[in-house]
Amino acid sequence: MSAIDSQPPSVSGSPHTTDEVDRVLSPGKLVILGLQHVLVMYAGAVAVPLMIGDRLGLSKETVALLISSDLFCCGVVTLLQCIGVGRFMGIRLPVIMSVTFAAVTPMLAIGMNPNIGLMGIFGATIAAGCITTLLAPLIGRLMPLFPPLVTGVVITSIGLSIIQVGIDWAAGGKGNPQYGSPVYLGISFAVLLFILLVTRFAKGFMSNVAVLLGIVFGFVLSMMMNEVNLSGLHDAKWFAIVTPMALGTPVFDPISILTMTAVLIIVFIESMGMFLALGEIVGRKLAPQDIIRGLRVDGVGTMFGGLFNSFPHTSFSQNVGLVSVTRVYSRWVCVASGVILILFGMVPKMAVLVASIPQFVLGGAGLVMFGMVLATGIRILARINYTTNRYNLYIVAISLGVGMTPTLSHDFFSQFPAVLQPLLHSGIMLATFSAVMLNLFFNGYQKHTGLIPDDPKTSRRSPRTMRMWLLMRKVKESQREE
Repeated sequence: MSAIDSQPPSVSGSPHTTDEVDRVLSPGKLVILGLQHVLVMYAGAVAVPLMIGDRLGLSKETVALLISSDLFCCGVVTLLQCIGVGRFMGIRLPVIMSVTFAAVTPMLAIGMNPNIGLMGIFGATIAAGCITTLLAPLIGRLMPLFPPLVTGVVITSIGLSIIQVGIDWAAGGKGNPQYGSPVYLGISFAVLLFILLVTRFAKGFMSNVAVLLGIVFGFVLSMMMNEVNLSGLHDAKWFAIVTPMALGTPVFDPISILTMTAVLIIVFIESMGMFLALGEIVGRKLAPQDIIRGLRVDGVGTMFGGLFNSFPHTSFSQNVGLVSVTRVYSRWVCVASGVILILFGMVPKMAVLVASIPQFVLGGAGLVMFGMVLATGIRILARINYTTNRYNLYIVAISLGVGMTPTLSHDFFSQFPAVLQPLLHSGIMLATFSAVMLNLFFNGYQKHTGLIPDDPKTSRRSPRTMRMWLLMRKVKESQREE
């Protein structure tokens, strides 16, 4: 039985939407659209091993191995999420999986412990992945706490959080000594303008790959201005096999495992928000079982990452924005991305070439994609009933304000215990917790959806009957005025 045939019946949607998500495009389109997804997530994917390697003082060869392992694992876990394994795991939506930035701080704390080091990170990652896989059903059953009101707040907070990533990219990337250079900003704006022009005037497939064309345009423009660094390309190998535990045997430290497990639970909540956002974009209403299968991939992918010299994995919000921009909903595009990532992981020379794309080139594309995630959240919040339920305004206002706290004030929670820092520095987690608690306080459990109520006179009418009814009403109103 094929992956499509084995798709669980809990995922609902119109036949048209189902065809779009499961539709298999031609091989050429799959490769081009899949490469577009890879280029969007690549900078974020390689950033984590680079940060870990730099702070732990690892050799250049070890960092190169971490990057290759990272790309390989991203590809494998993406395939698990998009294709799925029966009814056990895989949300079967266009999702790209990559390492999470939320775990960087605790991983550095673990790695700097001289008694466990890098092997302690891998051990904590494997064990935490196993624990959270078992916890996935419990987390997934929290779905009733996420009516449209809460979902809108969560998705909006995701958009607000990742917009900052696009802004940093456009300025040259955090840590860049030339951060904010007019050259960087100019190229970012040129890429943004190019994408908008292609989107406006191109038709069909060309419009769908506007982001990819914009990145290529920005890369060529950067090379002409001598802003591309190709160092390391000549020395990189053409082929290298990724093997498990290539750097040594993992160390399982109890405190490190508990710390990593707590971080992954936070990541689970963020992943739930990503899945809900993607479901809204592609037009699928997700059931709790769908969320559970998606979260299981987070857990299993994290275990797999730890075994293959990588780190915790989660769905990448950047690519959710790309799905919204291109309106290409086929999950097989992301399957193609997974295959490309696996190949990049085993062909280091290609990995170095893609890594040479400057972040300010990606910045122009990032502003478009990340803004689309924000717009999706705003669209949901626009359907909320604020007229007869004034409490909903309080929920939205306070939750978004709380979610923006760590972004606007990095030292706001600096006096709190270190163990709470991963939680308090996640704006998405703070906004989610606030929205859930306030919604329970004001609206109760499963009492109100928060949506504007349908007109009972029109809610059951067909579109044709609706048009006739509206026309008749206008005629009557005009007669009344006369």
